[in-house]
Amino acid sequence: MSAKIKYTDEPLGKVQVVPDFLPSPAELAFREEGVKVTLALSKKSIEFFKSEATKHHTQYQRMIRRLLDAYVDGQAPTQQPTRTLRDKAAQRR
Repeated sequence: MSAKIKYTDEPLGKVQVVPDFLPSPAELAFREEGVKVTLALSKKSIEFFKSEATKHHTQYQRMIRRLLDAYVDGQAPTQQPTRTLRDKAAQRR
């Protein structure tokens, strides 16, 4: 960068103000409350996640947690209220 920048006083044209879309520092620091669970997974699943986690320099448990969170987020908008067996039987009548 040895060339010096030369600024000129010219019109910029049509300018549009963009609303702030970045999260606040508080939102960036937010951590969802975790709940410890005991879960038995298949050996092949754990080996897969451990291998992928090593490739991507992360923790395998974090990858599994993000996968589950992504699944839940994908289901939330279309989630139907759960109907009981009695409701289903009444609907058939």
